[in-house]
Amino acid sequence: MLPRTARQLETTLLSSRQSLPRPARLYSSPSKKLNAPATATAHLPRTDFPAFFPPPQNVVHDQDSAASSSSHLLEDFLTRKIPYTILPTPLPSDVPLNDRERWFTDSATQDQAAVMDACLHNLYDVPRAKLIFDRLRTKKGSAILHVSMYNLVMESYLAMAEKDAQQTAYWVEELWKLYTDMENGNEQMSPSAGTFALMLQAWHKYNPTSSNPVRSKLALHPIQLLENMLNKQISVVDVVADRTIASSDLASTVLMSLSQAAINLDRVAIVTELSRAQAIAAGEESTTDDEVTPVLRHKALSPEEIEQGVEFPAEIPFNIKLLRNHLAHIAYARRVLPDDIGARQKHLETSVYEIARERMKEEYEHFETLGINTENRLKDSTLQSWMWQWHQDLRTRLESEIKLIAAFEAKMLNRHDQSTQLLSPYLALVKADRLSYITILELMRLQGSGGVNHGMKTTRALIAIGKAVEMEYKAQMCRTNDIAIPTMTGHSTNFFSALGYSNLQKRRMAAARHMQDGESWTTPWSQAVRSKIGGILVECLMDVAYVRRQREDQVTGKSETEDQPAFYHAYEYVRGTKLGILKLNPAVAERLSTDRLRETIHPRHLPMLVAPKPWMHIRQGGYLYNKTSVMRFKESIEQETYLQKAIDDGKMELVLAGLDVLGSTPWRINKNVYDVVLRVWNSGERMGKIPPAVYDQPAPEIPENYEKDLQARSVHLQRQRSYTQAKANNHSERCNVNYKIEIARAFLHDKLYMPHNLDFRGRAYPIPPHLSHIGDDLCRGLLLFADPKPLGERGLWWLKIHLANLYGYDKASFQERADWVMERLDDIADSATNPLDGRRWWTKGDDPWQVLATCMELHAALQSEDPHSYMSTLPVHQDGTCNGLQHYAALGGDAVGAKQVNLAAGDRPSDVYTYVGRLVDQQIEADAANGVEMAKLLQGKITRKVVKQTVMTTVYGVTFVGAREQIEKQLKDRHDIPDELCWTAASYLAKKVLTCIGDTFTGAKHIQNWLNLCARLISKTIAPDRFIDAIAAPKKKRGRPAVAMSRFKKEQMTSVVWTTPLQLPIVQPYRKHARKQVMTAVQSVFISDPSSPAEVNSLKQASAFPPNFIHSLDATHMMLTALECHSRGLTFASVHDSYWTHASTIDSMAEVIRDTFILLHSSDVLGKLHQEFKERFKGFKLPLIHLQNKGGNLVKMLSESGVRIVATPEQAKSLESIAAIVEVSETGSSAIGEQPIGSEGEPISDQVFLEELDEEDDSIDEWEGQRKKAAAANIAREAKATRELLGKFVDVVDLLPPLPEKGTFSVQEIKSSPYFFS
Repeated sequence: MLPRTARQLETTLLSSRQSLPRPARLYSSPSKKLNAPATATAHLPRTDFPAFFPPPQNVVHDQDSAASSSSHLLEDFLTRKIPYTILPTPLPSDVPLNDRERWFTDSATQDQAAVMDACLHNLYDVPRAKLIFDRLRTKKGSAILHVSMYNLVMESYLAMAEKDAQQTAYWVEELWKLYTDMENGNEQMSPSAGTFALMLQAWHKYNPTSSNPVRSKLALHPIQLLENMLNKQISVVDVVADRTIASSDLASTVLMSLSQAAINLDRVAIVTELSRAQAIAAGEESTTDDEVTPVLRHKALSPEEIEQGVEFPAEIPFNIKLLRNHLAHIAYARRVLPDDIGARQKHLETSVYEIARERMKEEYEHFETLGINTENRLKDSTLQSWMWQWHQDLRTRLESEIKLIAAFEAKMLNRHDQSTQLLSPYLALVKADRLSYITILELMRLQGSGGVNHGMKTTRALIAIGKAVEMEYKAQMCRTNDIAIPTMTGHSTNFFSALGYSNLQKRRMAAARHMQDGESWTTPWSQAVRSKIGGILVECLMDVAYVRRQREDQVTGKSETEDQPAFYHAYEYVRGTKLGILKLNPAVAERLSTDRLRETIHPRHLPMLVAPKPWMHIRQGGYLYNKTSVMRFKESIEQETYLQKAIDDGKMELVLAGLDVLGSTPWRINKNVYDVVLRVWNSGERMGKIPPAVYDQPAPEIPENYEKDLQARSVHLQRQRSYTQAKANNHSERCNVNYKIEIARAFLHDKLYMPHNLDFRGRAYPIPPHLSHIGDDLCRGLLLFADPKPLGERGLWWLKIHLANLYGYDKASFQERADWVMERLDDIADSATNPLDGRRWWTKGDDPWQVLATCMELHAALQSEDPHSYMSTLPVHQDGTCNGLQHYAALGGDAVGAKQVNLAAGDRPSDVYTYVGRLVDQQIEADAANGVEMAKLLQGKITRKVVKQTVMTTVYGVTFVGAREQIEKQLKDRHDIPDELCWTAASYLAKKVLTCIGDTFTGAKHIQNWLNLCARLISKTIAPDRFIDAIAAPKKKRGRPAVAMSRFKKEQMTSVVWTTPLQLPIVQPYRKHARKQVMTAVQSVFISDPSSPAEVNSLKQASAFPPNFIHSLDATHMMLTALECHSRGLTFASVHDSYWTHASTIDSMAEVIRDTFILLHSSDVLGKLHQEFKERFKGFKLPLIHLQNKGGNLVKMLSESGVRIVATPEQAKSLESIAAIVEVSETGSSAIGEQPIGSEGEPISDQVFLEELDEEDDSIDEWEGQRKKAAAANIAREAKATRELLGKFVDVVDLLPPLPEKGTFSVQEIKSSPYFFS
């Protein structure tokens, strides 16, 4: 049976019903709307359930068979050949981008696009935007150009035609011109559904028969537009439901036009599809078999028709929102958010500034109403009341300031001054009222950041405020478009199968396309723009924000008051560098540590009330309306470009699904722990790592010989500085805890979620920075899983072990830990029932707040009628043993190392930190026996805690300087070594620790060296398409040919890039970015420009590669575990190498952890990396002169690693400096290519080499007399060797060292190791 609206539509459009068949239903009407398949998407087998689908209720999986099948699928997935994402390298800064613009956009172009975006917003200055757009259009194929940009421009043209009646014809003509260029292929930009929606509106409003006709030779009839749509396979329903069609009446008109055009073209299927869209929009499409009578709307009659008694049949109203929500349901194959929770989340994300405003106003008016005197008001007033006064003054100042800036810029443009950077369009994007709140709240948030007491670094503050304005504008755009947001429900069992992966990709791409079509185009701002906008706002705030302070005159005893700036600008020297800082008035800083701050926290810093929006593209996911990137880029446009390409190619499905899994875990606040935290906070005492309200350590006493003894004076000053820093740190920590407590109070009775994103290595982090499970002990103690599970016998056992681990008793066997807890049940009960007034046993644990939470959970379970049936929500952890070393031991088959990090089975857990500590202690005892004073000082003080952080971070590339700082901090925390001796002791101890680690983990050291060498070689290469230009004859220099060495350095643009087993491309961001000076209203700031190409920092590329690679492996292991746990229905959360689940499912998660680790390391990880380097960097040339370095260490390391270069006998004679790696070929073959360097074959003299090398060695300029002559002689000797290598190149894949020999340890042994993760 046809729906009524469909029949009405056909009756209206067709002269004969017999001319068309009966339209088929868009989808069958199932009993449950959630599982209703749609013909608009591909039919999928009902046995596979991607992450976006909940499984049908009647499907029951056998646990064992499902786990076995999943393991086989995962094994097949990991052992396949990984598809790579390969892009061209960036070009040097002095080379035009040309074809590279497809991938990389320069800063100037980015700024132009951002200004254009700002000028289009609210039609601020469309003519100026058009001029910029016309310039951008000339960059065919540029990465900045996108169909969404074109659609936004066309939408503005259409709006201008309606706004400016005198220019209507001009704007309509420009609109049709642009569309024609797109259609003809002149723009290399194909029209989208949004484009056709705009053109149909243009035809409807300005066709020859309309009320406002505009004649244009380029205008197309809906029939022609429909033909173009169909040729491009664009859905007509998507066109009708497009965002730009603002009203249901207009959508209905467009639909009728398309229907008529389809009839004229005899496209029956299109008429059917449109009739179904009409039915959906009218509310006729029911989810049950029985039809429900819709609410009818009677058509309005004219007075004449009423007098004539004309009756028109009632019609069903066309609701465009119904259609859009239905299309969202089809695209996502998921349900739309429930109205109640979704509305609360939207309110949370949209109303932060309104909430802050009302809070400030309320506090201010409260004190005004009280009418108390000034003295008491100064004593009792809150930070919010001050902020309200600042806001009122700043809003007024900004309104006038923005007008002045706009007038000045207009004056400059009238003079055709193109050097003026436009800022007024950016400031007009957000109202002055909201700009004021953003400025104030961001400065409050940044207080104490970057190591600045009671303040912040100016550069960071200005950029952060500018970015906050940018994010607010983009959030406004998201909220304006009101796009239906999906949730992620259910779990998948086939992430790793080919069909499951394909289905996941199709769903994600369909959802991303729908979201993209529903959002307006925006573009990121450059750092320079952000800093300038921030500078204007901060300058205005400093001019108007004051606080009134009072003090008592020490002579007269009278009270004096003074108005002081709330913020001021100053300079400080940090490690010899002069830095501009923004300081808070001490009164403001003090209030930050005591007043309520909940209303001052931006929602992008808060957990969510609903499951995060699934990640669908690079900036589509996480929060519903606040834009967040899926990756935390480190000032690298290359990282973003690679990620964008990988997502577009469908290679990121499992990574995105893994983030969705992590974000879908529901949490709640542990109210019992929160109550204790609140009591401690309000008491002001130091407890459980909560800092005291007043710093409780005594100031150092001035020694008696302070004035006479320089040594005593120096020691005292050093101690005084340490005390002052500790006091300031106490205040900063107090402010930090204040944020956490306020957030916990705000979510005290709610279920909350943590949206996640990645760092560039692939490690997942919760986005909320203040309160999340990745935070400190307090944060973790405040969080519980929202969904409880029965404890069970094993769960109760694991809960006891978990308590022992948290307390610090974690090196015994599992049973010994459980027995240890049972022996202390009285202390546990006292801690749970009387945490503050009892014996406070819990405060002595390593992680006191988590200990308290576990005591409460265990006590509640034991006191229940059936402890095994107790519904537990406490997260229980399984932590890796120095996880980086675990990966190294597995990669290298290192049997000795594997035993130390619990990869091999043992009766008791091994503790690598204690082992290294004992080795260090033995060396110290030997040194002390030989009379070394520092060794005597450290005797008996080398504990596990002192060396732990250094051992842990050694595999992540910690340097000697980093190790020294880590150990110095630990020594200071002991309080039994004088502060002035801690630095010297740490230097001595760091050398010992690093030596002992290297002797213990030889396998890890070999792999580290291999990774380091590969990165050093790759980062010194020249891309194949740049090789000819790099060796081209350079310009003459003072009448002599210049050496090409400096050109080679400039052509070193190759970053180390690799692909994880989950297909995530990882790009190391380390380049020699030139910092440019930007003048702001506050001060000149120096910022690096990630869009400006620069040669790579080869030293940083090499030193960072080993730790980054290991980080990418542990991130992959975590993601695999998360996906597999989700497939098995386990609750899962992680903090890098610490995996959390319910106590009752620890055994299941432990099995998954081992399976995924074994399968990962059984897939020949290093072999695949080696093969990827050979394919990715094939043809990249390495100039042999780059093998020359001071001391010849690189050649020595290459030789020891087994590298050999095949050369002819003639070539070998001139390669004496690298003879250790040269292998002479008897057949005459050679891997070395030769290319003459210089101008027209002219020889290059030693003097030119000397000048060139002298320019590169700045230290030579400081040498004088004989020292300079000696240095020049050394350079002359090196010049001879360099001349021999200059002009000789080798393909880098021929120089990559062979893989280190693998040891005897088999990762299969991990299955029998109970303490691998424990």
